[in-house]
Amino acid sequence: MTTDKNNITDTAAPRWNLDSIFPGGSGSAEYRDFRKKTRNDLDHARDTVNRLPATLDDDSVSNWKDFILELQRLGLHISLASSFVHCLISQKVDDDEANTIYGEVDVMIADWYNLRNSLEAFSVKQSDAVWEKFVSLPLLTPIRFYLDELRRNAREKMPPELESLVLDLSVNGYHAWSRLYDKISGRIKVEFQDGDKLETLSVGQLQNKFLNPDRGIRKRAFTKFQEAWQEEASLTAAALNYQGGFRLSIYKHRDWDSVLHEPLRMGRMKEETLTAMWQAVTKALPQVTRYIEAKKKVLGITEFCWYDQFAPVGKLDMTMTFDKAGEFIIEHLGSFSQEMAVFSQMALAKNWVEGEDRPGKADGGYCTGMNLIGQSRIFMTYGNDFGSMTTLAHELGHAYHQWVLKDIPYLATEYPMGLAETASIFNELRVTDAALQGVTDPQQKLMLLDQILQQPFILFCNIYARYLFDGWFYDERARGVVSRARLDELMIKAQKEAFGEILDPTDGYHPLFWASKLHFYYTEAPFYNFPYTFGFLFAGGVYARASREGKEFAPKYRALLQDTGRMATEEVATKHLNLDLTDSAFWDEAVARSVAYVDEFVKLADELS
Repeated sequence: MTTDKNNITDTAAPRWNLDSIFPGGSGSAEYRDFRKKTRNDLDHARDTVNRLPATLDDDSVSNWKDFILELQRLGLHISLASSFVHCLISQKVDDDEANTIYGEVDVMIADWYNLRNSLEAFSVKQSDAVWEKFVSLPLLTPIRFYLDELRRNAREKMPPELESLVLDLSVNGYHAWSRLYDKISGRIKVEFQDGDKLETLSVGQLQNKFLNPDRGIRKRAFTKFQEAWQEEASLTAAALNYQGGFRLSIYKHRDWDSVLHEPLRMGRMKEETLTAMWQAVTKALPQVTRYIEAKKKVLGITEFCWYDQFAPVGKLDMTMTFDKAGEFIIEHLGSFSQEMAVFSQMALAKNWVEGEDRPGKADGGYCTGMNLIGQSRIFMTYGNDFGSMTTLAHELGHAYHQWVLKDIPYLATEYPMGLAETASIFNELRVTDAALQGVTDPQQKLMLLDQILQQPFILFCNIYARYLFDGWFYDERARGVVSRARLDELMIKAQKEAFGEILDPTDGYHPLFWASKLHFYYTEAPFYNFPYTFGFLFAGGVYARASREGKEFAPKYRALLQDTGRMATEEVATKHLNLDLTDSAFWDEAVARSVAYVDEFVKLADELS
């Protein structure tokens, strides 16, 4: 297979193609019928499971097997319904009809989990011998890991009827706080004067100003950003407290004594692994500080503030149009795996990417899988720069990960968040390395080194601050509502510990980060922070192996990705990399590798300052 660069032309960043899935957007008749059919099938499955016997015998084995396969099929359909409406709202945050559909899909998701609760209740009533024989059936063997995990987790939960009640209440309670936050964030509009131009910006567009080389613009944007969130802080504090309180109440009734119990279980990883990782990360602070001190020299500043984190240095006229970015990504992925290159070319040619820069879009970027139709969609706002190119490569990595799983049974494709970052970070490292090797101009090299080192800086400081804040917040929330003023204090405390002496103690902190960062309000996953750092360091280990072995590693890499949904995180590392993730040695090496360019950056910064 070969790639044809001539198929990619220099045009503006595209809008994605959603009509090929369901034509007509939120008003699509096909999408409405699809949801209606899925709703009816859910109701039928509920009626079916209610008639099934509580224990297995020769007569009921086939019926229970069929129910599990139907549960899997329904999961595929609901996943597509959910991904599609997520896309609709992302491309137009004030799409009221899509927001209504979002609530409808939330109910279907809750009902699916209620069906799974019935399976959990059934699983714990079977003897080990009977269960072993059941999950060894040919049609269930491919999803055996999922079923065994489900049975283990069921033993840690409340009785099924209480778990079902929790799911029902979560739709209009727990998850509703997350939806409310999305609405608050989406409605914020800020007037910003940039030269002679007065702009009305979303908070996402305003954050893009933090990338501006003019520190005055960055500072004014940050001030506006703080003011905007200050106006919403009482509402976001309520949302954070109430969703946190909901979560803690559930933990109490499940007898879970640690707030890390759920995120570790969802991450399919051991606490020893997480502890070893953070211990290695904190050792890197002196090197990260050296990087920032050198960057301050280049920027000509004496104090480093929150809005300086993404300040560009080096050559600034490196324009990377969307089409040129596609060419670059395809070329350099192809030097490792032709399949990855051909896949990326296909995704771009079929308009799976929403990249257009326009108002009314949601903030951030993501890739959502649509396993039922063997596709994905990527959401971002492309900015014609190197950073946007690496974001595109990152999201194409996620899409490739989902692509290699498209023929695997759905219940064997639910990989944890830490492993979810493997393919995306791998792609980032691939294209960044290629860009660095291709430059000789000192200013451009400085810029690329800065882009590389921003990753560990953000993941070791910014993300660690989020992790610390989460832990302290839940500790205090367990004793009562945490005031919005106290949330500011906890956030500054977390930033002081995570960033060390990097941030200016007078004006350098971002006390409202707890309000402005949507990750704190993501109810699908508690502690939605450490998986990013884990994924970055783990992917770095995978990439190091790929760099040593070359194209011979490509099929091994594909096999690793295929196993991410059907074994524990530590097992994936042991099987495919012969690594023990609970051993600090791996993490120390991974951290050292990630900051290996600090010396080169410091030397070059000194020469150019």
